Amino acid sequence: MIYIIMGVSGSGKSSLGMFLSEKLGWPFHEGDNYHPWENIQKMAHGEPLTDKDRLPWLLKLHEVIERERSSGSDAFMACSALKRQYRQILLYGSTALTTSSSGSLQDILPPTLPDVFFLYLYGDYDFIYQRMVARKGHYMRADLLRSQFDVLEPPLDEENALSLDIRRGITDMAGEVQKHIISQRPSSAVES
Repeated sequence: MIYIIMGVSGSGKSSLGMFLSEKLGWPFHEGDNYHPWENIQKMAHGEPLTDKDRLPWLLKLHEVIERERSSGSDAFMACSALKRQYRQILLYGSTALTTSSSGSLQDILPPTLPDVFFLYLYGDYDFIYQRMVARKGHYMRADLLRSQFDVLEPPLDEENALSLDIRRGITDMAGEVQKHIISQRPSSAVES
C-alpha cells in the first residue's frame, strides 16, 4: 500500500511521514526532494508555483509511486497534492492530463487506485502559519501559505482519503493511520 501524506506547507507531512516510516519500517519519500531547482528558487523568493511549474515534479512523484507499487512495496510519500488534478497526476501520470469531451477527469479515470491512499493533514491557517514562521531551514516561505490555502481542494471520500486534524499531534495521527492500515489488510502485522 502507498500512503500519500498531503496538505499545505507546514501541516506536518514530513514529520508524520518520518515518524510512520520509523515506526513501521516502510520507506518514506520526501516530495520536496524531487522539486526541480527552479521550483525551489521560486518558492525561496516568495513566488507561488504555477500548474506548469508543478507538472514535472508531479510526474516524477508518479514514477516513484509506480516503482513502489510494481515492486509490491508499502511506502509513504509527502506531497502537498493540493488540487484533485494533482492527485490524479500522482496516480495516473500523464494519462491524467487527457480529458474527455466534457473536460472532466472524473469521466475517464477512477478517483483512486485500490492500493493508494491519501492522508489529508488539515488545520487552521493561523495555526499552520505560526508553525511555518517558527521552523528553520525550509525554503518555503510562510508568506506563501495563503496561496496554498487559496488553491487547496480538500480530497473527497471517493479519493481514498483519511482526514487528520493536525492539532491531534503526530502520535495520535500515526495511531489513526495504523488502524487504517489494519482495516485495509486485516492479516497484516502492524506493530503498535
